[in-house]
Amino acid sequence: MEYMEYNEFLRSKSYHVANVGIEIADSDINPVLFQFQRDIVRWAVRKGRAAIFLDTGMGKTFIQLEWARLLGQNTLIIAPLSVARQTVREARKIGLEVRYVRSQSEITQEHRLWITNYEMLDAFDMETFGAVVLDESSILKALASKTRKALTEDCANVKYRLACTATPAPNDNIEIGNHAEFLGIASQAEMLAMFFVNANREHTYQDDEGKTFIMKGSNNGGQEWRLKHHAEEAFFSWLSAWAITMTKPSDLGYDDNGFILPPLNITPHFVSVDYQQDDRLMFTGLSGIGERSKVRASTIEARLEMLAALVADSSEQWIIWTGLQRESDLVTAAIPGAVEVKGSDTPEHKVKAFEDFQDGAIRVLVTKPRIGGFGMNFQNSHNMAFFGLNDSWEAWYQCIRRQYRFGQTKPVNVHIVMSNVEAGIYQNILRKDAMAKRLRSGLVEKVRSYEKGEIRMQAVTQDEYQEATVREDGWVAMLGDSCKRLPEIADDSVDLSVYSPPFEDLFTYSNSTRDLGNSKGSAEFFAHYAFIIREVLRVTKPGRMTCVHTSDIPAMAARDGYIGIKDFPGAVIRAYEAEGWVFFGRAFVQKNPQAQAIRTKAKGLLFVQLRKDSSDSRPALVDQILIFKKPGDNAVPVDPVGNGEMDNERWIEWAHGIWLGISESDTLQYHTARDGADEKHICPLQLGTIERCVKLYSNPGEVVLTPFMGIGSEAYTAVKFGRKAIGIELKRSYFDVAVNNLRHASIQNRTPSLFDLLDENQDSVV
Repeated sequence: MEYMEYNEFLRSKSYHVANVGIEIADSDINPVLFQFQRDIVRWAVRKGRAAIFLDTGMGKTFIQLEWARLLGQNTLIIAPLSVARQTVREARKIGLEVRYVRSQSEITQEHRLWITNYEMLDAFDMETFGAVVLDESSILKALASKTRKALTEDCANVKYRLACTATPAPNDNIEIGNHAEFLGIASQAEMLAMFFVNANREHTYQDDEGKTFIMKGSNNGGQEWRLKHHAEEAFFSWLSAWAITMTKPSDLGYDDNGFILPPLNITPHFVSVDYQQDDRLMFTGLSGIGERSKVRASTIEARLEMLAALVADSSEQWIIWTGLQRESDLVTAAIPGAVEVKGSDTPEHKVKAFEDFQDGAIRVLVTKPRIGGFGMNFQNSHNMAFFGLNDSWEAWYQCIRRQYRFGQTKPVNVHIVMSNVEAGIYQNILRKDAMAKRLRSGLVEKVRSYEKGEIRMQAVTQDEYQEATVREDGWVAMLGDSCKRLPEIADDSVDLSVYSPPFEDLFTYSNSTRDLGNSKGSAEFFAHYAFIIREVLRVTKPGRMTCVHTSDIPAMAARDGYIGIKDFPGAVIRAYEAEGWVFFGRAFVQKNPQAQAIRTKAKGLLFVQLRKDSSDSRPALVDQILIFKKPGDNAVPVDPVGNGEMDNERWIEWAHGIWLGISESDTLQYHTARDGADEKHICPLQLGTIERCVKLYSNPGEVVLTPFMGIGSEAYTAVKFGRKAIGIELKRSYFDVAVNNLRHASIQNRTPSLFDLLDENQDSVV
């Protein structure tokens, strides 16, 4: 069998995003573009599949048009209807012709650039296009969106893809995964596996006495996700490899000249209303659409009067944003010369009204956020009013940004006309706005260095991999990658190995690609694990054992596509058999189901679930010790009876397929092993479990190996019971604790020198 070389495998596992585009020179780009726009175009063309997360008014339209032109493909741009028509006009400014189409039948061979609106998606065969652009791609943010799924599936075979929006993830970083999925960078499940952790499950830990503590986490059925602490740097590095995020040119070191916004003035106008809630003694805030509708209906005349006075006080242009159709009609009737654009209007009317407003032919435009609030350029005006508000921050942000965008030369005045009892909605919007600004600035700050490197085609990260070796009487501790350090151990030199590998991508212990837990899914995990399985087989003496700690693992809808249990032990057995091991036995270790229910919050273990629907209930997950044997005859019999470590009574207990009497809290102290970025999931294997493996399958004085040493539990137990130990650990903080634990074990039980284990002249363990 031929195997991939390890360094080659690591490169395939890395977060590197391959370029599928073409190289172009700066001179190939339209000279009317600003330098930062030209550099982004060049980067995006080189990438071939990319996302442009630029703030409003920074030229996303020109960038996407140049991207399409330079790739030279038959390109379809998909945008909101109003934006589609506007893009046709914008394209003429840089000498390009973009044709608006509504079906595949309108596509002709003699033209390259086409644009349509999202509602027309089903009328096109996407495989006939060489490139596709999503304008206002925030439409992808809805995880269950039929449009998102259709776009992702229909465009899967389009070679070049570009997504453009100012609000890629208004609510959560996880929404960025929708863009990655559309672009073919990674599936939602792969992104979750690489960088995110289930917030509900991971906010639990045990103290040294085995008591379980629960930290505040998700209350959303365990489906709330957050970035893994270890993965934050890797996530932003990965993001910058396919997305450019910028709020202003200086974010990436360019001159802000021409991109400095004027003041933004936000003024609320409250209409007083004495509103009494039927079921409450005191007013505690509006709850539900029904109460809000009552209040808005009761104040509509007073709000109309206030709004009309504001508009009449100025001869300048205004945009009035409404939420309800009745309000929109009344506002239009109350303000002389106002022109209304509503959802039921023809596309021709919508386009003409927006263009007339841009050209100054309409003084007052009345419309809704979902109609005119995305992608439009209305810098020709600088006054707007919200005739009432809802809780959507994205609608608020996008509406304001129709005027308050780069290119605006006057202060933008935003008025909110609403009742005093709706003040809570206004305050909520301001709170969301402040939070969004913090998130956006934080994102820009975190990706800044990576994106500078991307645009300049320079590497900005280095591999921080370290190696070290500590040798003392009775044991050797190796810092480093097991796939790199196991080859230092001689063939047929290890008597027993005992270890607990990562459980696929359930936990990640570092941001290194050398970490098995840093895998995009099960296939990549086992491809990585195979390197270790083969090496452990090589170093093990014929006829001797390896004991592997495993467990079934939960499957989650967001990551795995279903809710259930994954047979991880079964997959491990198949992986070991594929490399030449003989599956020899299995022991189940009894676990406390109540403690597991408290720790994981798994609804399948809760008694209350029996009252709701017991079809969602299940038994607790138990630890499993899988036992494998290397083919061949064992030269030195293992004699636990003769060694005084086994008698008939103990054998009757240990021979059971279910191991009872092992305390879940019988572990080495592990809290000091955590570094600042660690998750709360260090769960060392119980010492009682390790003891049974060591005494059953090795003699005193023999060599016990663990390629996943962690804090040293297996090596510690081996030394404690008179064996020699070799441990390998990738993570420095765990390694240092393991060394201290091994020194403590040596003090407890002095063992012979380890000169026979390590040939220092050849620097190999024998």
